Amino acid sequence: MKHLLPDGWPRPKGYSNAISVKNGRTIYVAGLVGWNEREEFESDNLTDQFRKTLENTVAVLACDNAGPEHIVRMTWYITDREEYLSNLKEMGAIYRDVMGKNFPAMACVEVSALMESQAKIEIETTAVVEAENGE
Repeated sequence: MKHLLPDGWPRPKGYSNAISVKNGRTIYVAGLVGWNEREEFESDNLTDQFRKTLENTVAVLACDNAGPEHIVRMTWYITDREEYLSNLKEMGAIYRDVMGKNFPAMACVEVSALMESQAKIEIETTAVVEAENGE
């Protein structure tokens, strides 16, 4: 994988502008929310739901022998921009704790609601497991 950064641009904090992958197996993860395996929310707190959403993403990727290091793109849908911004430092720490130092191309969008009414965040993910020989 190659992180793309035009000359003279500052390095983004916490994400990449773009990632190039020469060849590999692609995994598309649906929008996941922060509930448990019984589809029950254990918390109404954004940061708790965020952690669980990331953990759910990692669990799905593991089903195909992939992990956070293979993630190339994420789209986050949040229901409250101000709540997100006021928890940004904690969310950054949670992200690094669950995902490590992998910073894919990302977008974060505020939406009026999600399909699961208790959900405060939903994340779609694309991962690429590069071919061993790079071809």
